[in-house]
Formats: sequence, C-alpha cells, structure tokens
Amino acid sequence: MLRRLILILLVGAIASAGIWKWGDYQLQRPLAIAPATEVLAVPKGESLSHLSARLSADGILSFALPLRLYVRFSGRDRIHPGDYRLVPGDTALGLLEKLELGDVIRYSITFPEGWTLTQWRALLAKERLLVPLTRTLSAADLAADLGIDATNPEGWFSPNTYFFVAGDSDRDILLRAHRRLRDELDNAWRDRSAGLPYATPYEALIAASLVERETGLATERAQIAGVLVRRLQTGMRLQMDSTVIYGLGERYVGKLSRAHLTELNDYNTYMIAGLPPTPIANPGTDALRAALHPAPGNTLYFVARGDGSHQFSASLAEHQRAVRKYQLRRVENYRSTPEPREDARR
Repeated sequence: MLRRLILILLVGAIASAGIWKWGDYQLQRPLAIAPATEVLAVPKGESLSHLSARLSADGILSFALPLRLYVRFSGRDRIHPGDYRLVPGDTALGLLEKLELGDVIRYSITFPEGWTLTQWRALLAKERLLVPLTRTLSAADLAADLGIDATNPEGWFSPNTYFFVAGDSDRDILLRAHRRLRDELDNAWRDRSAGLPYATPYEALIAASLVERETGLATERAQIAGVLVRRLQTGMRLQMDSTVIYGLGERYVGKLSRAHLTELNDYNTYMIAGLPPTPIANPGTDALRAALHPAPGNTLYFVARGDGSHQFSASLAEHQRAVRKYQLRRVENYRSTPEPREDARR
C-alpha cells in the first residue's frame, strides 16, 4: 500500500514538473507575429483572460491556458488599454510587462501656424484612431464644451504637434491645445511692451492672428505688428486682405474682387474701424510675441512683393509707388504671402 502511494506521488510529482516546465516554456517562447498582427489593439475593459483567448485564436499565442494560469496565481492582471507594438522575439511574459507598464504606441498629429479651426477639425475628422466626440458640434457648442467664453472659438488653440494613444478623443487634443494657448497668451501678455492699443489679452490674440496670416516670414512678423499698432493708434482702418478672406469663408475661391473689399461685414477691415471681432486663425508663439513686441518705426503701409515678402512704406505716396511696382505689374507665380501648409505629417 505504501509503495503504491509513493508511486502515485512520484508520478504526480513528475507530471507536475512536466506541466510546470511546459507552461514555463509556453510563457518564454516567442510569439507568432505576422505583419498583420504587429499592432495589438487592447480596448478599454478587456481582461487578460479574454485577451489570452483572443491571442490564441489569432495564432499569436500557441496556448492561452499557461498565461491565464500565470496571471491568476501571480495577481498580475492590471493592464492598460491602447495599441501595442509586437516585435520579433516578444514572449507572453514580455507582452504582459508591456501591458502592465502601458507601453503603448504614441501617435502624433500636427497643426501648422495660421490654420483656422475649420482646418483643424477637418484634419481631426480624418484621424481614425481618435474617438470623434466633437465632430457634430457647432462652433458655439464646441466652445461651450471646452469652457471657452466665446461663440466662435477661433484662435484659442495653439499650433503644435500633439501626441495621443488609441482611444483618445478629438476633444482631448482640442482641450490640450486650448490650455496650451491660454498659457502662452498669459505669459506673453504679462511680458508685453508698454503703450500697446490692446485693452485685453483677447485683443492681443486677435492681433496675433492677423500677424500670422499676413506674413509667413519670421523676419517680418514684428514689422507687420508695428504697422498694425500704429494704424490702430492713429485711427486708420487696418485694410488687411486676410480679414476679408476670413469673412468670406467658403465664398473665397482664391481671388479678392473690388466687391469683396467694399462688402460690409464684421471682418472687412477696409470697411470697419479697429480689430475684427475674433481672431481669424490660430497664431503660433512667435506671432503672439511679435504682436505684443512690435517693431518700432514709422511705417503705415505694406504691399506684397510677390515672393512672399513685403515692401513697407511710411507715406501713402511711397506706398502707391510700391503698389504700382509690385501689384499692378505682377510677375508669374506672384503670391502675397506663403500659404500655410495643408499637410500634417504623422
């Protein structure tokens, strides 16, 4: 009887050792990774037990049981959702470590300086990895959702590259961009030059958007800002094409007409005095800095040379000569300012 018991225990021990060794081998062996399975998507709420079964069904994991038992008895079952990159040599235990650390793939989306909110939202709508929480909201509803005290939130988002993980939303990106812009504006306003014609930081933000849209050259931003300040201080109308274009919206098809310049609306600075009611684009940090630190001087006019730069003038007569030189005899490939990039690289 004793010998039989010893034999049973011995067989059991050998079997247990074999099972343990087999299970350890399964946990340590490389996963079967194919090009179609290089990215593992783990949705919110998925358990490791369910994930193990899915990996086994997809052929990535030979057997689900070893990992499920290991997780159960080790207590290592807290994982982070997101997309994970699987690379040759990854094992079940290595994958478990990635899941615990939240070593997810970070994606990026870039918004260039001078883009409008409409352009931002169009780019966000194309990003399939972002949850579309704001896509159907009107501009006013979007502003309310983000806590922006305006019916038109144009200008309240900082151009930059933003990183995100699968499962983040378009609202997450916009909220981060808004908070960044508020910080940048607060810092720039505190450090502003004396004697500016802006009563509030918001007026400075509007001015910065004009600077951003009127020139794409870093060397001209402060000069454009100086012209804007002097015109406001002397009561001259700003007469900036960029504001007219913004006011036209989808009606603008690449060319301004005399009728456009004489059309009365809130954004036509040929017809109204002072600043437009809102920014006309989302300005970058450099445009904010230029708006609040304009270049000194006496220039009141500028005209595009056709190569992206501008000719600045102090008198109307001098300006009219520049207009005749650069605009009335336009050369091939003439452009007033460099257009903002329409692409956003990931």
